[in-house]
Amino acid sequence: MESIWKKTAELPEFHTLTKDIRTKVLIIGGGMAGILCAYFLQRSGVDYCLLEADTICSGVTGNTTAKITSQHGLIYDSLISRAGREIADGYLRANELALKRYKDLGWLIDCDMKEVDSYVFDRMDAEKLKREAAAVMQLGFPAEYVGQVDLPFETAGAVRFPNQAQFHPLKFVAAIAKNLNIYEHSPVREMTEYFALTDHGSVAAEKVIVATHFPFINRRGSYFVKLYQERSYVLSLKNTEIPDGIYLEAKKGGLSLRGYEDTLLLGGITHRTGKEPDGFEKLREQAKLYFPEAEITGQWAAQDCMTLDGLPYIGNYSSSTPDLFVAGGFGKWGMTGAMISAIVLSDLVQGRENEFAAIFNPSRGILKPQLAINMWEAMKGILKPHVKNRCTHMGCVLHWNAKEQTFECPCHGSCFDASGEVLENPARHKLENKSDVF
Repeated sequence: MESIWKKTAELPEFHTLTKDIRTKVLIIGGGMAGILCAYFLQRSGVDYCLLEADTICSGVTGNTTAKITSQHGLIYDSLISRAGREIADGYLRANELALKRYKDLGWLIDCDMKEVDSYVFDRMDAEKLKREAAAVMQLGFPAEYVGQVDLPFETAGAVRFPNQAQFHPLKFVAAIAKNLNIYEHSPVREMTEYFALTDHGSVAAEKVIVATHFPFINRRGSYFVKLYQERSYVLSLKNTEIPDGIYLEAKKGGLSLRGYEDTLLLGGITHRTGKEPDGFEKLREQAKLYFPEAEITGQWAAQDCMTLDGLPYIGNYSSSTPDLFVAGGFGKWGMTGAMISAIVLSDLVQGRENEFAAIFNPSRGILKPQLAINMWEAMKGILKPHVKNRCTHMGCVLHWNAKEQTFECPCHGSCFDASGEVLENPARHKLENKSDVF
C-alpha cells in the first residue's frame, strides 16, 4: 500500500518535542501545507515551530498524484455562474501563482519537476468542454478545446491548460524541509488558541496555524459539518504506453492519468469514505480494459477533504479567532491548495493583507446543498444505539472495510487499522474497544 513517492524518496528526520517552548507562530501538521508555511516563514525571518504527530508527509501528501495545475476539473464555467467572474478570476490567479511558486523552487532542486499540459476530458459531451474552455478564455487564460487526446479510448475531446506541471512531492519536501524547525512524533493532546500540549512538552504561541488535513478543533469553525472526506485509488503500471501530459476525466470518480519515469499512475473511483469497499477492484478492471499488457507494480489510496462549495478553507479558523488559522479542504487539488495556503497564511500571521484571502475565507456562507447531506450522514452515524465500533472523533458508527482491513467513518472520514491505530484524521485517539468484525 506504499505509494511510489514513499518508495523512492528519503525524508529528513527530526527530534521529538521534549521541552516547553515559546514561539511567534506554531504550525500544527507536517504535510505539504504545513511544510510550505514553515518554509515561507523561515525565509521571512519569523520565529516559528512545526509539530507533526508522526513523521512529515506520512499522510495525505505521500499519497497524492502530485499534479500541479490550476485546472481543477470543469470548475470555471460553474464558478462564474454561481459566484461571479471576480471570484473565478481570483481563484484562477491564485492557483497560477501557486504553480509559478512550485516551478520557481522546483527547477532549483532535484524533485523531477516537469512542465506538462493538463487535460480534462469527457467521453460523451463536447459541448460542456467547449463551454469550459470559453469561460476560462474569458478570464484571460489561454485554455483551448481540443478534439483528440492521447488516450487508449474514445473521447469527445478535452480542455487543455498549457504549461502546468508535475513533480516528485517527497523529493521536493526533502529538499525544502531539511533545515526547518520541525518536531516529529509530537501529537497535540490539548489545545487552546495560544497553547498546545504534547506528550513531552508544550508550545505557547502568538499565532497558530492548523494544517492537519481535517481541522481537529471541533468547538470552533463547524468543520465537522463544513467538510467531508472522499477516498480514491491509484495503481502504478509498468510495460505500457504513458500519455504525454496529465489527464482527468470530467465525471465524478472518473480516471486520472500521469506518468512518472517508466510508470503510469492510473487513479480514480472516487466515493465518500466508508461507503464502498471495492475501489481497488474497480480500478483494476479499468486497468485491464485499457492497458491489458500492463503490469501492476503498486497500489495505494488517497483521501481528500471536500468543502461545501468546492473552494478551500484558508484563513482565520473562525470569525472569533483572530490569531488561530486553518488550511484545509483542498479537494483533489492538494498541491496548489497547500501552496496557496502558505502564500495567504504567511501574510496573515505577519499582519499583512493578501489579495486572495477573501476568496478562501473559512467563515463564508455555508447554506449549500452539501451541508444537508453532511448533517444527514452525521445523524445516521451517531444515532445508532448498541453499536460498539465508534469513531473517537465524534462517536459515529464505523464501517469495517474487509478489503483494506480498516475501520472507516462515513461521517468525517477518519480511518483506523485493524489494531485500532489512527490512519486518517480528524480522529486523534486510537480505538480502545472493538467488536469482533473479522
